Amino acid sequence: MKISGASILLRSLKEEGVDTIFGYPGGAVIDIFDTLARDFSQDFKFILVRHEQAAVHAADGYARATGKPGVCLVTSGPGGTNTVTGLATAYMDSIPVLVFTGQVPTQLIGNDAFQEADIVGITRPCTKHNYLVSRTEELAKTIKEGFLIATTGRPGPVLIDLPKDVVQNKVKFDYPKTIEIPTYRPNVKAHPPSVKRAAELIRLAERPVIYAGGGVITSGAHEELFKFASTLNFPVTSTLMGLGCFPATHPLFLGMLGMHGTFRANMAIDRTDLLLAIGARFDDRVTGRVEEFAKDAKIIHIDIDPTSIQKNIVVEVPIVCDAKDGLSKLIDELKIEGRSAEADDRLKEWHSQLTAWRNQQRLRFDRTSEIIKPQFVIEKLYEMTKGQAIITTEVGQNQMWAAQYYLFDHPRTFLTSGGLGTMGYGFPAAIGAQVAFPGKTVIDIAGDGSIQMNIQELATVVQYKLPVKIAILNNGYLGMVRQWQERFYDKVYSHTDITVAPDFVKLAEAYGAVGLRATKSSEVEKVIEKALETSGPVIIDFIVDRDEGVYPMVPAGAPIKEMILV
Repeated sequence: MKISGASILLRSLKEEGVDTIFGYPGGAVIDIFDTLARDFSQDFKFILVRHEQAAVHAADGYARATGKPGVCLVTSGPGGTNTVTGLATAYMDSIPVLVFTGQVPTQLIGNDAFQEADIVGITRPCTKHNYLVSRTEELAKTIKEGFLIATTGRPGPVLIDLPKDVVQNKVKFDYPKTIEIPTYRPNVKAHPPSVKRAAELIRLAERPVIYAGGGVITSGAHEELFKFASTLNFPVTSTLMGLGCFPATHPLFLGMLGMHGTFRANMAIDRTDLLLAIGARFDDRVTGRVEEFAKDAKIIHIDIDPTSIQKNIVVEVPIVCDAKDGLSKLIDELKIEGRSAEADDRLKEWHSQLTAWRNQQRLRFDRTSEIIKPQFVIEKLYEMTKGQAIITTEVGQNQMWAAQYYLFDHPRTFLTSGGLGTMGYGFPAAIGAQVAFPGKTVIDIAGDGSIQMNIQELATVVQYKLPVKIAILNNGYLGMVRQWQERFYDKVYSHTDITVAPDFVKLAEAYGAVGLRATKSSEVEKVIEKALETSGPVIIDFIVDRDEGVYPMVPAGAPIKEMILV
């Protein structure tokens, strides 16, 4: 029996185990939406967002929280171009997202037809791969390929552009069970000689540090990392994207490293003699001045993406493989079974130094202030959720305070835009996480600037009764830019004052959500408690200290040991 391209698309998504689609309708995809309503309404949960950018961020948040690919469906022209920021966000952070865009009929492509845009050309630099499907007969195979590419190797977003006639035409449906792409064969297995060489260096290390990135979470290697680090007694630091890959409350965890990393993590990197980098790409916010980064260390780099190795930092032992496989092979090679007294004795002096650095300079803020300190809000959120919430963030100071003061013990509980730094990401990402885990507490930690980028999604959470909580750290500034202006631009606060803003409590109420506000420290716990008890979506407007900064802070281009501490 022949079926339409619209039915082929939806049946293919069912074959891939998709249960949720985020999106926004339009003329070029109206046949898909019609088929969805008539024939597939029981098969998919469709979340109608209020802006296509939010649809991709929500699919991205769903993917980060679950480990499964997120799916987004939008129309042609502006529908497609509105997804670009979401695609670039997912691309930079290696998130598996499938975006299906409508397109004008094939015979009109290139004629400047109504709502036509070359979305394949536009998104080529910010997708792992993209397709323009020209024949309905190719649709099922293309979708299968898209899922394979998005979810294997170094994951990333895939866009599939669907001309209207391809969606309308009818052909026989035959979904391939497996597929091979001759030119796409990501290497997931560690090379044994490289593992052996890495093990030799590990056995000799006296000042080792494990530097873990988001690849540990992506590959599901957190258990292997814990076994490796805890039995060898190796300290662990993580990138922003890696938070949660190793328990933050464990004594071996040094905290985040880099521009706003902890003092002891950055000092440990500066003094280490062996750096084991796993699923991280040595980006500039981590390394600072590359010539000074771990300058005395032998570096082992495990990563699925061969282009990330030797790209920014020269390493002693490159291992191109999946992080889970690489760690498993190292555990086998080192015959790790239990703690070694000999190894503990060798590392005793190193751990004493790490403790001294921790005691010398801890994360701190004024705990006596009646003006609300943003760090205090994060600490209270952590305490009152018992560290069990899924936290999303916007971008800026709010993001860094969340990374520093909320302790993540589990993977896939911290969702943030790391590589692209996308303001407006956190709220729709929280929607995706809440849809995936309706019984969990999901909190978006936001700034008063970032939250306004996608504030319209309040209608989405109200419509679908999603109990997302938004904690706005409201300082009336674009805070991170203001901090740079204070430190490096002679306090010339050029266009960072945003005190002209909506009343967020009234705005929440206007959308049908609950709005709460705290203006002094003594009110913080009370409003958080009320928000957590509320069954629906809540905005909490915390009026925080306008001049508070994020510290430590490494100036751009400086070595990471040269931190501004206050």
